[in-house]
Amino acid sequence: MTRRAAEVRLDSLLRTACDVIATRGLANTRTADVAQAAGVSQALVFYHFATKERLVAQAFAYAAEQDLARLDAVHRSTATPLVKLKKLLRLYAPPGRPRSWAMWIDGWSESLRTPELEKVSRRLDLRRREGLGEVIAAGVEDGVFTCDDPAGAAWRINALIDGLAVQLAVHDRVILRRQLTEWVRLSVARELGLVAGQLD
Repeated sequence: MTRRAAEVRLDSLLRTACDVIATRGLANTRTADVAQAAGVSQALVFYHFATKERLVAQAFAYAAEQDLARLDAVHRSTATPLVKLKKLLRLYAPPGRPRSWAMWIDGWSESLRTPELEKVSRRLDLRRREGLGEVIAAGVEDGVFTCDDPAGAAWRINALIDGLAVQLAVHDRVILRRQLTEWVRLSVARELGLVAGQLD
């Protein structure tokens, strides 16, 4: 197998693993399930990942990197800090009951018991928060935001979104997406010295 073919096969296995995990959950996914869904032998799955824990950690990282790639595109854009902030808030907040949020929630839960997954989860979580902190700091520097602690504000905003997203993704009809959006806007406006309407 050529190196390119091996990379394509690995990418295909990771995408399949994400689909299986989204259906079965991280804890209930077996390497045999991924092999069957991918139409390959279980030996090939072990060849690429060695252990189930490594498969789960890499699949989680793969799924999370797709989300982070969209966030990185916002950070690299030439938009103003306020426009970037609005785009990031739209990307962070879950639309309905999305698969990516189910993966994050499942990943956080499994991270309590799986050290390899905890390392991946922590690295990806910190990237998300650091990116938001950089946008807030840029807005403060431009005089658009008023905030004495951009890093702390990023943590508080992310914590609010994470907590509300768990409720939205796990508990049907406990809160509405409209409520989540409104509460996040109000909180972000207070953190950054804005009027909530500026975040529409």
